[in-house]
Amino acid sequence: MVELAVEAHDITKVFKGGVRALDGLSIQVEAGKVFAMLGPNGSGKTTLMRILTTQFKATSGTASVFGLDVVREGKEIRELISYVPQEMSVWTDITGYENLLIFSKIYGIPSSQRKKMIEDALEEMNLTEFADKIVKIYSGGMIRRLEIASALLIKPHLLFLDEPTIGLDPAARKTVWDKVLAFKKEVGMTVFFNTHYMDEADAYADQITIISKGKQVANGGPDALKASVGAETITVALACPEPGDGVVGSLKGLDGVGDIVVNEGTINIHVKAADRAIPGVIDVLRSNGVVINKISTSMPSLDDVFLKYAGTRLESTTSIKDIKQTRKRIGGG
Repeated sequence: MVELAVEAHDITKVFKGGVRALDGLSIQVEAGKVFAMLGPNGSGKTTLMRILTTQFKATSGTASVFGLDVVREGKEIRELISYVPQEMSVWTDITGYENLLIFSKIYGIPSSQRKKMIEDALEEMNLTEFADKIVKIYSGGMIRRLEIASALLIKPHLLFLDEPTIGLDPAARKTVWDKVLAFKKEVGMTVFFNTHYMDEADAYADQITIISKGKQVANGGPDALKASVGAETITVALACPEPGDGVVGSLKGLDGVGDIVVNEGTINIHVKAADRAIPGVIDVLRSNGVVINKISTSMPSLDDVFLKYAGTRLESTTSIKDIKQTRKRIGGG
């Protein structure tokens, strides 16, 4: 029987003023796996994570972590999990070692074990040589690794990461993930993360759930989700206003054509074989007076999956803002 690290049923969360962050969301996460949740800003990703980490209470529905109820058995759950929020969670005016010392006391680690556990966590994140350096001089990637090191002090069964690499350059993002996955392999940890980066979800997740407006709209492994879109995608950039329903209907009538998504001056047409479908697509568009600016083909990606199920593209609209806020905090100590 498969052990579940996370199980949530029909979770709804309504904040003051009637803002509905989650609307009947249900998920299951298998123990020992890497689970990614994708969704636009305001879709409820962070709200769900805070419910699962016992910070928020759901308005309705039930959730459990390793079979423990998030409302009734919060203390037991907190002994099994670690959480790294999107916001900075370390102090920049003290050293890396001092940060971990504070966290070790918060976690209740016995004083006789603290030094060894802190040294191990620093080594896991390649921060040993910077242990006695003030965090203010750390790069963004080093700060994120220090935050993860603090979360790994207790060797959690389940690690929650909210936008773990937002604003980092590709090399720093890879380093963070290499370290997290190495630790996961070592201790058999489950990883649950939210991200705006499609390539991260594609590369590292065993299971992906896409949510939109507080609801689950798709779920599965990366390859299965991409296969659900179709074999290939024809993308038509238009030099005129978007086509009407009649044109879309004519395109859908072509042999081998699946889903069609019209979005901001482009038409994405999912087909079995692009080379056979393109002539018919061009004929339909031209005969209806649709002016083509550019046409291209591609194999399906997670971006296509997101566009199909959520009806929009996933934009990392907050990354620059977050970077500036982080820089400001670091600069101000």
